[in-house]
Amino acid sequence: MRKLAPDFAAHLASGATTLCTCWRLARTDGIVLGFTDHDAALAFAGTDYLPASGGDGSEQAQKLGGATDTSELVALITSTAITDQDIRLGRYGGAIVETFRVNWRDVAQRHLMRRDRIGEIVLEDKAFRAELRSAQAALNCKQGRIYQALCGTSLGSAACGIALDNPAYRASGSVLGIAGTSRLRVAGLSGFDAGWFAFGRLAWSSGIKHGLIDTIAAHGRDANGDWLELDGEVGDWVAPGDGFVATAGCDRLFSTCRERFGNTVNFRGFPHVPGSDFVLTYPKQGEALDGAPLIK
Repeated sequence: MRKLAPDFAAHLASGATTLCTCWRLARTDGIVLGFTDHDAALAFAGTDYLPASGGDGSEQAQKLGGATDTSELVALITSTAITDQDIRLGRYGGAIVETFRVNWRDVAQRHLMRRDRIGEIVLEDKAFRAELRSAQAALNCKQGRIYQALCGTSLGSAACGIALDNPAYRASGSVLGIAGTSRLRVAGLSGFDAGWFAFGRLAWSSGIKHGLIDTIAAHGRDANGDWLELDGEVGDWVAPGDGFVATAGCDRLFSTCRERFGNTVNFRGFPHVPGSDFVLTYPKQGEALDGAPLIK
């Protein structure tokens, strides 16, 4: 059962309520936006809630057990609040949405109904529809480790132990040109081996994508210099001169961990466990079947 503040509970018990819903949306980059279904602007706790944004929410159901609670937030795309470009760039992915029931005559009388994280976002004719996932959604994710040859952690994590702020693993550069739907010609990486930044990250330091991070699918070098292949389309959001910081990547192979990073003591995989191909093998005439170890 919800525990309500006495003044808010008294307002509900009065029989003549003046309630509205407010949504506080906090993006991962620190930008905070407020929406309300009331017909006038409201403000509390340092956030302005604007009706012009056209916020609307679906029915919210609280479930017991392991079922995941989800609801929806629908808002108009406006030039002053939420833009189509920001949505397509992923600036709202993972944003926290707090839903309040508020007495619009006295905003001090309010109650936080739920706190969710934005999941899938769908654009629908000048509006966006965002799925709100409750904290229970994290419980539905697979946990633990599995037996596999690849490392089970990411480069630079606490389990890995590699410090990515080391100059040997990062470099600042800039875009020279667009070489394809997902390929960039870049400057600033000539001091590193080709392929050094494959599977790494590209943090944009200027331009339209400033503050966003892309995954580097491949890093190569030819007669024209260095190029980076991203895991998504470049689109119209990257232009020559845009700056970035590239961080080295890892393909999670044991050989890479040993030869490139010298970090096998922290390798989180099982490279010596026979795979399915070994299970399907059979003895052949002439093979040395002396029981010697396969891995030395």
